[in-house]
Amino acid sequence: MLPDIPPPYSARVDSSGRIVVPAELRDRLRFRPGDELVLREVAGSLTVKTYDQVLAEAQAYFTSLAPPGVSMVDELIAERRAEAIREAAKDAAADV
Repeated sequence: MLPDIPPPYSARVDSSGRIVVPAELRDRLRFRPGDELVLREVAGSLTVKTYDQVLAEAQAYFTSLAPPGVSMVDELIAERRAEAIREAAKDAAADV
């Protein structure tokens, strides 16, 4: 049995290079007027995503790099605090 593949949609490129995404597809993808989209060529095909989708994918990717049970936010805060302490100590030593 073939996988459940969504139906294809048809669109034309006008003389200004614009493509109108069919309303049914815009609704399914939750594209709204004014949305900024990210276009990429992947293996000779055009992919279209919202910035929110791209951001969510990037966040998921970087989250997957962290060891289980480790909060990268907590790690960053601890690193910044340690850096601030080092800078304060360096400034205090320079004042002596």
